[in-house]
Amino acid sequence: MPSALFVVSEEGYWGEECIEPLTTLDAVDVDVTVATPTGGKPVIDERSIDPANVGEELATQVEEVHETDPRLADPELLTEVDAADHDAVVFPGGHGTEWDINQDRHARALLRDAVEREDTKALVVCHAVGILAFTRDSDGGFLVAGRSVTGFPNAWEEGIVDEQDLMPDGRKLPYWVEDEVIAAGANWDAELGADVSVTVDGDLITARGPASSSAAARTLLAELGVETPEA
Repeated sequence: MPSALFVVSEEGYWGEECIEPLTTLDAVDVDVTVATPTGGKPVIDERSIDPANVGEELATQVEEVHETDPRLADPELLTEVDAADHDAVVFPGGHGTEWDINQDRHARALLRDAVEREDTKALVVCHAVGILAFTRDSDGGFLVAGRSVTGFPNAWEEGIVDEQDLMPDGRKLPYWVEDEVIAAGANWDAELGADVSVTVDGDLITARGPASSSAAARTLLAELGVETPEA
């Protein structure tokens, strides 16, 4: 049975970007482990379970899984997990990742190990793609340098933060994902003209945002050689 490690934010993950891949992998019996930086329950971005933002059906589904899934309720401590023990490491997105996951050296080590190991894949979604701006490979260069990636684009960030980069909740966004990942040497294309955007470059899979979550999960399964459920 394949296994996957989900590295989830305690500062605000985007519901669909975690729950959609989680339930998709569950449906084909992938063994999923959840980890957070301190081992505390991950925090969901309230905007991602607001029916006005995401619709009643999705909001209800995501909130129910967030509240009842035992893996989310009692995650592992990030320092106690190892990419070598899993076939895939998944980094769900959400603005909150900019304050914890993307800045966590243990999370970055998991990403590096997943991409560099021969038999492991990494899936990084939305704002979590920002972790690539801070992750070095084993030789000390940027892991993302020369790689093709997608992620949360500046064009979308402009519609969320104000002129001082303040979020709707008042927090100041520390950086914009697209800018930082390009600066680290990535070949960036968020495919703004497409409904979904998922990019595969070797063992690294990146996805643009919430609407790409389902396609990202199916792409990961295909890369793992697992029969993909119908969309």
